[in-house]
Amino acid sequence: MKLHSTAPTGLLAVTAYDAAGITVGGRRLSRSFILTPQRLIEDWPPVSLDTLCEADLEVLVTLNSPIVLLGTGLRQRFPAPALLRPLSARRIGVEIMDSFAACRTYNILMAEGREVAAALILETL
Repeated sequence: MKLHSTAPTGLLAVTAYDAAGITVGGRRLSRSFILTPQRLIEDWPPVSLDTLCEADLEVLVTLNSPIVLLGTGLRQRFPAPALLRPLSARRIGVEIMDSFAACRTYNILMAEGREVAAALILETL
């Protein structure tokens, strides 16, 4: 699905997605990644929610974003609450949804000028 970008100039937005990957700022990504309005962190390690570990979430703490959207792949799945403790301990809000819903939500929040991070799992098929 192609998305119309309403991103302010210079900020990173999701412009398209499908089962094979997600496009950010004209760059097609087929591996999990983390996105903020100012930064793209490629090749984030998890290949599914089952492989997500606490160390994978530590990078989110360093981004100083008050909101994290965790895209769990093609369908919404919830990680063990203990896995999210490092984020909640630092009062970082976490919303869990499928990765495509996370893309849409990220674009809306980013266009509103909110500081948001999207951690998007792209499942390897």
